[in-house]
Amino acid sequence: MTSLTPTHDDDLLLPPAPDSELDALRDLVSSTFLNHDPALVQIRAGALFARLKALNRSANHATRAHKQATADARHEMDQTYLGLQNLLYEKRHLEREIEKCRQFASIYQDIPVHSLEEFKQLAPEEARTEEVLADEHQLMLNRLSFELSERQRELIKEKEALLKESKTKAATMESVKTQIDSLMKSALDAQKKVSDLVQSSPLPAATNPSTPAPS
Repeated sequence: MTSLTPTHDDDLLLPPAPDSELDALRDLVSSTFLNHDPALVQIRAGALFARLKALNRSANHATRAHKQATADARHEMDQTYLGLQNLLYEKRHLEREIEKCRQFASIYQDIPVHSLEEFKQLAPEEARTEEVLADEHQLMLNRLSFELSERQRELIKEKEALLKESKTKAATMESVKTQIDSLMKSALDAQKKVSDLVQSSPLPAATNPSTPAPS
């Protein structure tokens, strides 16, 4: 992360200590310069004070530069710490999600499937390559896919068998219906013939029980 305010390396350099200038000023007020020209002493003192002011300005400038660099470094450290906290939060969130996925009980775990050995023997070759067998996730997907295709194939066979059985039963029922219709027709014909015979036969004469029989 870059600093908020660019700071040159030269700005961070502290000026030299003003010891030599201070020593020179002390010499100017000592007895050594009592007999010197006051104007020259004043000029020398002015130059030394100007030098001290320049050193003071440089020191203040370097101090401000150090404060800015410190503030920038603290800000960068705070941002880095905040980014670290965000990463840790994201890590904990992902760990919780991973644990949820591990504890998730999918319905496929309750589905009876072919054993691995049966899968290796019966499944298509492209579904049981070395790469697939080495990948546990892809292997399970292929096993489930193979199981689905096998179930569908079995359902189709069962459907065809049921259709065949249904057609057989339908033909049997049609035959039974035809026989029943034939029997009903024969029964109706027989009933009609019996009725015709009863109606065409004469009834015997009735006898009077009070008339004596001839002797």
